[in-house]
Order: sequence, then C-alpha cells, then structure tokens
Amino acid sequence: MDLRLPGSRAEIARIQSERKRVAFAQARKAPFYRGKLDHVREDRLDDPAEWAKIPILDKAALRELSPERFMAEFCIAAPGDIAEYWRSGGATGVPLYYPRSFEDMDRMMLQLVRCWICAGVERGDVCHISFPFGVHPAGQLWARSANPSGVGVIWAGSGANTPSQVQLELIQRMKPTLWMGMPSYGLHLANLAEAQGIDLAGGSVRKVLVGAEALSKAKREKLERMWGAEVNDLFGMTEIGILGADSHVHEGFHIQTDQALFEVVDEKTGLPVPEGREGLMVITPLWINNATPFLRWSSGDIVTIRHETSLDGPFSVFPVMRHAHRTAGFFKIRGVNMNHAEFEDFIFRMPEVNDFKVELVTVADRENLRLMIEVKRGLDAGGISGKVADAVRHTFEVRPEVEVLPTGTLAREFESSVKAPRFVDKRA
Repeated sequence: MDLRLPGSRAEIARIQSERKRVAFAQARKAPFYRGKLDHVREDRLDDPAEWAKIPILDKAALRELSPERFMAEFCIAAPGDIAEYWRSGGATGVPLYYPRSFEDMDRMMLQLVRCWICAGVERGDVCHISFPFGVHPAGQLWARSANPSGVGVIWAGSGANTPSQVQLELIQRMKPTLWMGMPSYGLHLANLAEAQGIDLAGGSVRKVLVGAEALSKAKREKLERMWGAEVNDLFGMTEIGILGADSHVHEGFHIQTDQALFEVVDEKTGLPVPEGREGLMVITPLWINNATPFLRWSSGDIVTIRHETSLDGPFSVFPVMRHAHRTAGFFKIRGVNMNHAEFEDFIFRMPEVNDFKVELVTVADRENLRLMIEVKRGLDAGGISGKVADAVRHTFEVRPEVEVLPTGTLAREFESSVKAPRFVDKRA
C-alpha cells in the first residue's frame, strides 16, 4: 500500500488548513451543531483564537443524547453509505456506537497500515492478535489491516473469544513473531504461562504490540520482562481512529498530523499551550468525518507534543506525543485521593506481584480498600501480602485489606471485559 506520507511539515500545514474547512463544513450539516458554530468565522479557521471558539466536545455531551437523537442529530451519513458501526471501548459509562462510511474505512486502512510499519513490523511477521473480536472494532481493524502491511494473522481474539489456555497453546504451536492485545491481557497470558512453567520469554515472540489502555513505564517493563520482547504502544480511539505508533526509538507516539489536527490546550481557555507543555489533548479528524463530524474532541487525556524527534526516516516528519495522565481515573477513600495510574505503576513495580484488582467497599459504615493480588509462583504468599499492605500504607496513607488469589483468577475474570476493570467502587 502507498502510505502517502507527507514530505515536510509545510505539506502537513497545508493539508491541515484545507481539511479543517472540510471538517467544519461537515459538522455544520449535523443538527447537533446547530447554533453552536454560528459565531465562528469560516474564513479565519487558521487563526488559533478563532478555531478555539469552536466548543470542545466530550463523551458526556454525547451521552446526554438518546440513541435515536444521537443518530438523528450527530450522524450525517445516509444509511446506504454506512460501512460499519464502531463501539466505544471505555471501561465506564454507557457505550456509544459510531457509524463509519465506506470512504471513512478506506482512509482508516491507510492510517492502520502506517501504524504497523512505524511500529517496526517486517514482511513475513506473523501476529497472534488477542484484541476482542466483537462490536468493539480494534481487533478486527488490526486483523484486517495486517495483510496489507505484510503481516500474517492468527485470529485469536480476547479470552472470551478463545480461552487463554488455548491461546498459549496456539502461541507455542504456531510460533508467531508478534503478539498484539491490551497490556492487561498480555500480563494475564504471561502470568498464566508462568503458572504452567511455560517460558514465554524464551519463545518466538520478538515484539509485543499493545493499545486500548494507557501503558505506563512500569507496565511496559513488566511486559518486556515476562515476554522477553520489545514492546511498542499504539494510540487511537473509536471517535478519531488509530493515529499514532511508538517506534523503535520509544520516545512517544508518532502521531499522523496529516490525518487529524492534534491540539494541546489549556483546560480553562481552550487555547494552545507552548510546545512541550502539558495540556488537554483535543483532536479533530480531518478525513474520517463523513458519518460522525467530530470537531475538537476531548477524551480527557493530558499530553505533551514535541516536534523534535530522534527518529530517522519518513515517519520523522510527524511530531511525538507523550501521555501524561487523564483528568478522570481517581478515587477518594478516607479523605485520600488516589490516582489509578499511579497505583497501578506502584503495584506493577513489585516483581513479586503478578496481577491485582482493587475494590472499594463499605464494612460497618467504614470505607475499606480491598486489594486482591496474585503472587509470583514459589514465593511465600503470607509474607508478600504483609509487605504489600505495608508498602501501600507507607505510600498512599491507606492500609488495605490484602487477599492473595490463586494464579489465573483475575485473568479469567478480566477475559470477558473489553478493558480490565481493575478499580471497582462497591461502596454503599
């Protein structure tokens, strides 16, 4: 496939200028935007202050619409132009279903193949894909775009599609060179392999490709250690497509700025922040807007974007985005704020712990943090339990109730979920 990569930043700027006008015009077709864009001058969209007049859109605003109103007011494609529907994959909230036109899908295939190549796959690689094969589109999109990228596919799907034990057997028998899925499921497979004495790190997989969940440094290191493979992260979301890949230099996502307009803005003003400074990520698809005309979409991610890169080659024309954290993903217990990502990093840096889940519960009118862990095979579970409880108390000022689970318990529980529900609030 011709990757149609831009040759310069100037070319990217030209594409953005032209396609912003198209995106704006598409949005004005939707009844949802009626009255919301009248104050924006279409002839001045390249002025950051003018562009910032467009209201930022998030999922909460769309969830206020009933399914009938969403299709009638936000979607602009005629029924005969819709190729497929994509389900949003958030771990919380009511899922949304987005139509994609045939024209959208042609452009999406280009973006996906670019991600495969940027991530360093080679012709002749075979990928065992463990993304779910259901109404959430990620697994099918990656599988369908693998062949045009020169990659063979083992269509395994998530644990709900193909049991984890069978997946391990397939990996041993078929000897894929790539494994792809969500980071949490990659860890589940590795934990199950360890419990059965299977040496994944000494196996055939040379590269692990992950997406659909935030990948922290600690989680990346754990995956690399357990799989004995290089880990490459992939960036995308249902609303705007899959538009970024981590290359062999591992400095962040090389984002396809000729395919979408990426902004990093101040959360209060909506205006751009200086390059390299943290801000709210806002994205406008420049080509995939024939059915759902998103303008200035925010998923709540705080990021940085820099044009400086150490990558050589055609993908070096794209800037590098690094994920900082999300505006969501916190819980408060006994007056203490705890960040999901920080807690996850903290646990995954403990080599004795293979996997975990947190439940917030109320017992006799008291809030408790129940921490369930799986311990590395051959270690003293009681001793590890006490060590973990002390470490959590010292770091987060809340002492948890720690329960040690048999290896594989959480993997089986998480298998049926699109994203692993590690943090569950059951408080009365």
